[in-house]
Amino acid sequence: MKKRQQLQKRFVLFTVGLLIMALGITLTIVANLGAAPWDVLHVGLYYQFGLTIGTWSIIVGFIVLGTAGLIMKEWPKFGAYLNMILVGVFIDMYMLLPIMTEPVTWFGKAAMFLVGMIIYAYGMGIYLSAELGAGPRDSFMLALTAKTKWKVSNARRLMEVGVLAIGWLLGGPVFIGTIIFSIAAGTFIGIALPQCRTLTHKWLKDTMKDEKVEIERGASV
Repeated sequence: MKKRQQLQKRFVLFTVGLLIMALGITLTIVANLGAAPWDVLHVGLYYQFGLTIGTWSIIVGFIVLGTAGLIMKEWPKFGAYLNMILVGVFIDMYMLLPIMTEPVTWFGKAAMFLVGMIIYAYGMGIYLSAELGAGPRDSFMLALTAKTKWKVSNARRLMEVGVLAIGWLLGGPVFIGTIIFSIAAGTFIGIALPQCRTLTHKWLKDTMKDEKVEIERGASV
């Protein structure tokens, strides 16, 4: 019973984290100062072939996840599939909101982009702290490092440079924001993730204590 309740709470955290992360992604795209490397690819595919940005996020995620599975010769965790689908759906949901419009001024664009990066980092921190599995891109990165014995940082750089080049050739939004995101995103996530993990573990621990108290009360009655 405890394990089931813990899993339910982790699932809520996982979903909320993805919802927040998708909002951050959407804000960085709408700000129109250049997107993150993977989003440059998604937007470029959208420009060239239609559909939606969220749909391309799902399609690319499926391809990447499948490739990671082939490399590792095992099925990725359930959380990776859920991540792939929900992030794409949430991005399209946010894109439909009337308030999601590009700011007129440079200051407004910069503010939207910065807020988007912060929200993205904390959304990722929350979903990762739920410990239900990484997303398709991170799964591919881990598979690549396991197969090649490269450092994680080198594998990630290679992936993002390749994805960025393809996205740029497709007409994706490469600008100063792309450079800023590539340089600063790791730092933002590095700050957000420990905070989110601390709060998550505290919440889950408090929940277990509450359950223990209820059981003891029931036994005493």
